[in-house]
Amino acid sequence: MQPIDHTPRRQFLKAAAGTGLALAGSGALAQAFDFKPHQRYPDPAIQILDPGFAKYRIYSSTVEQVATGMRWAEGPVYFPEDGGYVLVSDIPNNRIMKYSERDGSFTEFRRPANWANGNTRDRQGRLLTCEHSVTRRVVRTEKNGSLTVLADSYQGKKLNAPNDIVVKSDDSIWFTDPLFGINGEWEGSRAQPEQATTNVYRIAPDGKLTAVITDLVNPNGLAFSPDEKKLYVVEWKGTPNRSIWSFDVQPDGTVSNKTKLIDAADHGALDGFKVDRDGNLWCGWGSNGALQAEPVEQGGRKVYPLKGKPEDLDGVMVFNPQGKPLAHIRLPERCANLCFGGPKRNRLYMASSHSLYALYVEAYGAV
Repeated sequence: MQPIDHTPRRQFLKAAAGTGLALAGSGALAQAFDFKPHQRYPDPAIQILDPGFAKYRIYSSTVEQVATGMRWAEGPVYFPEDGGYVLVSDIPNNRIMKYSERDGSFTEFRRPANWANGNTRDRQGRLLTCEHSVTRRVVRTEKNGSLTVLADSYQGKKLNAPNDIVVKSDDSIWFTDPLFGINGEWEGSRAQPEQATTNVYRIAPDGKLTAVITDLVNPNGLAFSPDEKKLYVVEWKGTPNRSIWSFDVQPDGTVSNKTKLIDAADHGALDGFKVDRDGNLWCGWGSNGALQAEPVEQGGRKVYPLKGKPEDLDGVMVFNPQGKPLAHIRLPERCANLCFGGPKRNRLYMASSHSLYALYVEAYGAV
């Protein structure tokens, strides 16, 4: 048997090491992808759709690929400790990765990670994680590394698949619970849902779990406005397009006045998102995989193409608080989620399929 030629892979690893690109190490469980940033300033990857976005663009900042080697990157969260680092879930590989701003390393933080998806920090600086398959629970990582289960069932039945999570200033914890983690074997294990609906939940400071929204079909990303008077939630399906709904938040933790803020149209894929201090929504974006109604001829075969080209959709879409598109940050991979990080909270980290990208902006994370 002839030995397998790994020369191209080795050449890429060597080149990546020379440029400071962080890889998932010798134990990488997915393909690492080469990326060449734009040489020209301003970066043409940042497409301004409204002049109002110009003040958020840094003229001499470009999109950077800071890490690669994942299968499906999700749930990034920034921690300022130890020189600053980002944790990002690699769901199919059942692990959480850690990118260090201090030395550029990219290492496993936790494996197995119980199919971790969304992550965030609470007001005490502890990691909160949505384990969206098998365990199907929300957990807190204590300072000593132990895990505390915050929610794993509602009204005596297991949660579906906790997906994304956010913390309010009153220490209440809000998370979405769609079906993605139990729909198949790719991101965990297939299982029958026990909940009748796919809900948005609130964990009160005293630990009480309440379903605050029960009429969204597979809620996904969620975030608060800077003043916390509004809650924004992505509905993955059922509108019929992916949408972001806005809700008024009451002092008692209930919500009202459901209003559609953003419609992704029939080929866009809203996913995780974050809100900056000015109230703009920075949204993971890409193709939703929907097919055209009619096939086209390709190479002598009838092929059903996608609605919209992924290469024209992949990246981050930015909307103002009224839902008006401001900009499209184009990436070579579909962005599932993002966070603001860096010492000044003005470095946008974008978890995108196999890689983690970063861009300095003149915007600052609201939380």
